[in-house]
Parts: sequence; structure tokens; C-alpha cells
Amino acid sequence: MRNVAQGPIAWRSELWGSPLRALATVLLLGLLAWAGFHAFEWGVVHAVFRPDAEACRAVQHGACWGVVAEKWRPMLFGRFPYEEQWRPAIAVVGLSAVTVLSAWPRSWRWWLAPLWGVALLLFVGLMHGGVVGLSVVPTSRWGGLPLTIGLAVVGLALAFPLALLLAMGRRSEWPVVRTLSASYIELVRGVPLISVLFMASFLLPLLWPTGWQPDVLVRVLMGLTLFVAAYLAEIIRGGLQAVPRGQTEVAMALGFGRWPVQRDIVLPQALRLVVPALTNSVVGTLKDTSLVTVVGLFELTGALGLALGGDPVWRPFYLEGYLFVAAVYWLLCFGLSRYSVWLERRLGTSSA
Repeated sequence: MRNVAQGPIAWRSELWGSPLRALATVLLLGLLAWAGFHAFEWGVVHAVFRPDAEACRAVQHGACWGVVAEKWRPMLFGRFPYEEQWRPAIAVVGLSAVTVLSAWPRSWRWWLAPLWGVALLLFVGLMHGGVVGLSVVPTSRWGGLPLTIGLAVVGLALAFPLALLLAMGRRSEWPVVRTLSASYIELVRGVPLISVLFMASFLLPLLWPTGWQPDVLVRVLMGLTLFVAAYLAEIIRGGLQAVPRGQTEVAMALGFGRWPVQRDIVLPQALRLVVPALTNSVVGTLKDTSLVTVVGLFELTGALGLALGGDPVWRPFYLEGYLFVAAVYWLLCFGLSRYSVWLERRLGTSSA
């Protein structure tokens, strides 16, 4: 109650507590009002919302949201066959629903793992086809939002167990395990993601046996998983080191084994402590999926280029298209950040 009561007073003191602060507040509010007025005028007052290219070209100082109304399907689904786009729509909704359910602590039960298996099978079955009469769609035609969500969710789901093993391995008492874990983490963290994607797409096929090579999407997913796992491992290791060593010693003195201590005492506390850092890594991974465009996979931003690059009628309105894509990314990232705040409060680790 004390923090709530002092909230408005603290805001008044920060914004108007001295003449210099008051002047800075007035200038900042004036700048925001000016920018907001012009943005509203450009984006709403003089904007064209219907899919009419001629009307868009006739407007000199207004946005053309008609490009979104005209091109939203290729922006969201890429080169997936137009008449079959209900399949990626259902696939991404199903995978997102399972992800949201997994974010609810009450659903952290044994049945969550088989549910994930069903969701992934449904996602691949709908996207690829070849089952229950669905036509086959090669991965080269997957794209847009389903590819972005799929790469981020599946990549993180595969990377987290590996990161957990690497983090524990780096703190192991066995020198060989500790050295191998640290070497892997430092090696992967020392190269940019784009180089990992290039290696997975172009170098790995040269090393693979002739006649048997994984699909490019599988190779990219492998590279993304291995890259993200190195960063998650260091975050988890930070949480493990923050747990007082005395708790481990007391538990082992009471007769607990090494693995039960890690599983039931150390890891739950460590993961609670690093929720903000884990969320930051998840948000970064979601945005990093845009880099797969350089290896020929057209996720959300790549699908925008495909939708507008080959159409001279709508090509001049890239700005509105990028703003639409940015809004989709912002909604996803903002939802993740709010979930992080909620989970911190739920787990009792928030400092607010």
C-alpha cells in the first residue's frame, strides 16, 4: 500500500520537481504531441485503407494501408499455395495454443510432453501434407508467420534441454565434461548466427553422405537450436550459481542424492531467478528467425519481400508493409514481456 500511495507523488517529483525537470517535461511532451499529431495525420486522417493502388498513389501525405488489405495473405503465409492457406493458419493456431497452455504453471504436468508431440505432428502434417488426402507442400514453399513461429517455438523447445545439460556440465566436478561444455559454449557464442545458418545450409551438405541429406529447413533448425542453446546455457548457469551452496550441502547431508538435489532443490530456484533473462533470450530468438531469409527460407520479413518485390503495382508501399510486419513482431514480443512480469509475480521473484 505504501508503494501505491507514493506512486503519484514520485511521478510528480520526477517530472515537475525542479524548474529544469519541468522544462524538460514540457519540451518532451511538446515533442511527443508534435510527433503524435503528424503520425495520426499520416496514418489515419489522410490514409487509404481500401485496396486501391490508384487511390494510394493519388495521396501525397498519407499512408496506404490498402497494401496490407491486398497483400496480407502472402505476407502471412509466403509462397504456400493460396487455396491451401487454411492449413498453415490452423497449424500456427494449434502450436500457439499449446505454447500458451505450457506457459500456465498449473498445466506443468506429465501430459504436457505428449501434448507437445501431438501438436508438433499436427503442425508438420498440416504444413507438409501427404496425409489424410492433403497435397504435399515442400518446405521451400513454407513461409510467413507459421515459419517464424515454428522455428522459434521448436528451436527453443529443442535448445532448452541441451542448454540445461551444458549449464550443469560447465559446473561439473569432472574436468573433461566441464572443459567440453565450456568449449562448446564459448565457440558457439563467438560466431554470429548468420554464419551458423550459412554453415548449416551450404557447408553441412558437403560433409553429409551422398544421397542422404536433411532438408534445408531441418538443417537451419539444427543450427538455430545449437546456437540458442549456448546462450541459454549461460543464463541457466548464472541462476545455478545464484543458489546458495549451503542448500546443496545440507540436502546431501540429510541423505539426498546428487541428482535429486539438482532436480528438486537447485534447478527450481535457479530457473525462477533467471525468468527475465530467459524471456529476453526468447524474444531475441523470435526476432533472429528473420535471418533465415539469407539462406532461402522466407519467414515473416522475407514473405513481405516476396509479396511486394514482384508486384510493381504495390511495390512503392514497402513502408506500410514493414510497419505491419513490425506490429506483428511487437505484439508477439510485448506479449512475452508481459508474461514474464506475470510469471515473476506468480513465482514470487519480482522486485516490484
